[in-house]
Amino acid sequence: MDKTLYISSSPHVHEGGTTAKAMRDVIYALLPCVALWIYSFGIIKPSVVMALCIIGCMASEAAWEKVRGLPITIGDGSAAMTGILLALNMPPNSPWWMALLGGVAAIVIGKQVFGGLGYNPFNPALIGRTVLLISFPVQMTTWMMPRTHEITSATPLSDVKIAVGLTGNIPDEIKAQLGSVLFGGFGGQLGVVSGFALIAGGCYLIYRKVITWHIPVSFIGSAFVLSAIFWAVNSSKYPSPVFHLFTGGLMLGAFFMATDWVTTPITPKGMLIFGAGCGILTILIRLFGGYPEGVAFSILLMNSATPIIDRLTMPKKFGLVTQKG
Repeated sequence: MDKTLYISSSPHVHEGGTTAKAMRDVIYALLPCVALWIYSFGIIKPSVVMALCIIGCMASEAAWEKVRGLPITIGDGSAAMTGILLALNMPPNSPWWMALLGGVAAIVIGKQVFGGLGYNPFNPALIGRTVLLISFPVQMTTWMMPRTHEITSATPLSDVKIAVGLTGNIPDEIKAQLGSVLFGGFGGQLGVVSGFALIAGGCYLIYRKVITWHIPVSFIGSAFVLSAIFWAVNSSKYPSPVFHLFTGGLMLGAFFMATDWVTTPITPKGMLIFGAGCGILTILIRLFGGYPEGVAFSILLMNSATPIIDRLTMPKKFGLVTQKG
């Protein structure tokens, strides 16, 4: 009998989870949101945008790996999920070529140039969105209104930003429309149709242990507290916390973008710091930055801080004695 003892690094017990299974759970979590955008925008245009984003991501990943002689990994679902999240960050009436280009940018610039899945420091879908926003600002800020399908260049966030910039106050007619943000009755990207649908999906991911509560709770909580402070100081100039939570991509970012395994801290304390940073930066960019929305930029900025957060919050190894001098 071979009595050789093999010693390997942890983990020694595998619970059976795989990247593909986690990707399926994320897709299930997004189903309420998908159902609502089909109701709001119809099935044809949004589905075409999503399909082209997925094709762009999967094709560029397969092509990159083929050229470099690497194993083709599109079967793990990560490229397809990047395409889905990218589509949820785009207007439902986006041109076909922009959806494809966004998919290529997300995978090539946001993922493969760093070495592929597990090595990318930034969220690939947000890299794709940011590349499109900087390159094609008009197309990325021209929205379709739910159900009426009218085209508009304004969202609640941009309405408030413009009004405050011109007059220093939020007009009464805009305040009267703020109640509709709870039910998605405004133009915007596909993933902001209803905050309630995204919360339901996020709770499902926490239940399935795909993500933990730390980042979503600290993200949403810090955004709520900071916006509440500004609102309490001057409610005629600064929108309410509820407005901030349910407009733009805050719920999408908190549950589906900021919780990316690769680009966020690995310790519970680090996750809380990361989420709080995302929430604070989102509100500061919205109120004082040049863009009306700040979720994507805040997450990318905190992605860059992930290594230092991990270093500062990593628990000490059991039994390790640090020698001084």
